[in-house]
Amino acid sequence: MSKTAVPASAGPVPAQAAPPQIPSATAGFRARRRRPGMYALAVALIAAGGSGGFLAFQATGERTPVLAVARSVQAGDVIKDADLIEAQVQLDPALKPVPAADRDKIVGKRAAVALTPGSMLTQGQVTTRTLVKPGERLVGIGLKAAQMPATRLSPGDKVLVVATPADGQTTPAGKDDAEPRQIAARIVRVGEKQASTGDTVVDVAVPSQFGPALAAQAATGNVALVVDAPGES
Repeated sequence: MSKTAVPASAGPVPAQAAPPQIPSATAGFRARRRRPGMYALAVALIAAGGSGGFLAFQATGERTPVLAVARSVQAGDVIKDADLIEAQVQLDPALKPVPAADRDKIVGKRAAVALTPGSMLTQGQVTTRTLVKPGERLVGIGLKAAQMPATRLSPGDKVLVVATPADGQTTPAGKDDAEPRQIAARIVRVGEKQASTGDTVVDVAVPSQFGPALAAQAATGNVALVVDAPGES
């Protein structure tokens, strides 16, 4: 009976190659564990910067109580308590606002210029002087649109008040020549246009000796205003 021979081994069996090493997640985890500290530092820096910005805003955005205009006040008018209101604004010394604490000092003084509602009151807009100077008289003149320029009149404007002929006349009453009578004046106040008549009352300051005559002429309605050019009287 034949036996099958077992072939002899040709040599030692080569060892199998080791499988590739998979990077351990431990190192990456440890690296990531350091990042929260960096995040915390960044957050702290941002918070510190934000706090500094807030404090800077608080310093630059500080509000100060000042006086503002609540109602229209014409130039030369006495300022009343109801004409004023308190406002909170960021203080700018260049504007010279009136502190709210000085309210009692402002009431009773006169407006040096026309005051507009909603505007901040400044030191230069208030005066203790009347706009009618010594040696002058204040005369109110009611004028229709055709008796005054369309250009807006303002306090301080120099004008001529001219006597115009009455209806049916060619020259002003009491004058033999064609030269109309005229009186140099200064605008003190321009009133609101009356809805019923369409007239606008203009207060003018004139030399005292001309006050009565101008008032009498203005009562007839036979007057007109002529605005002087700059530098003229």
